[in-house]
Amino acid sequence: MDQSAAQSEPGKPDDGLDPKPWECLQSERGPDLIICRARFDELRNPRTGEAMRRTVLETPDWVNVVALTPERELVVVRQFRFGPRLITTEIPGGVVDPGEFHGDAAKRELREETGYTSTRWTALGSVEPNPAFHDNTCFHWLAEEAVLTDELELDPGEDIRVCLLSEAAARDEIASGRMRHSLVIAALARVLDLRPGAF
Repeated sequence: MDQSAAQSEPGKPDDGLDPKPWECLQSERGPDLIICRARFDELRNPRTGEAMRRTVLETPDWVNVVALTPERELVVVRQFRFGPRLITTEIPGGVVDPGEFHGDAAKRELREETGYTSTRWTALGSVEPNPAFHDNTCFHWLAEEAVLTDELELDPGEDIRVCLLSEAAARDEIASGRMRHSLVIAALARVLDLRPGAF
C-alpha cells in the first residue's frame, strides 16, 4: 500500500496532515433553550491566528430504536414535527436522561412511545448528529422480536400514532420522503439495505 492510501484510511496516522485543534480562549454560558443550552466559545483559528466567536448547543445525548416484530415488521411512529411543520414517519427515540445508560433509554423510549418491548437487543453504534454546533451523540439500537405489552406513556408535548411497516413499505416511506429524518435513516441503514437499487 502506498503512503497516500495509508493516510486516507480512517484512524490511521496522517503525519501531521490533519488541521490543528482550535484553542479555546474563553467560554460563556448562553440561554437555556429548553431542549438544549447555548454556549459561546471564543476560539483561535490555528491557520490564521484570528480569534472567533462560535456557538455550541449543549444537548443531551439521544437514542433511537429499530424495532422489529416477530414477523419482521418495523415499528414506527407518526407525529407532527415543529421544525418542518409536517407529520413525519420515524422510528421511536428520545433523550437519554442524566445518568441513564443509553441502552436503558432505548428500552424506555420504545415502551413509552409505542407500548412495545423486547428481550433481544443489539447495539448498532452511534453518530454525532451535527458536530458543527451540537456536542451530543445519538445511539442506535436494534430491538428484535418486539411485542406489544404496554400502554403508551406519552409526554405532554407528544401526540403519536404507532404503525407497523413491512420492509418494502419502510423503503416506500423513505423513497416518498415521508421518512427523511437523518438520524432515523442512519439507524435503519445499519439494519436494512436502503440503496436505491434495493427498492
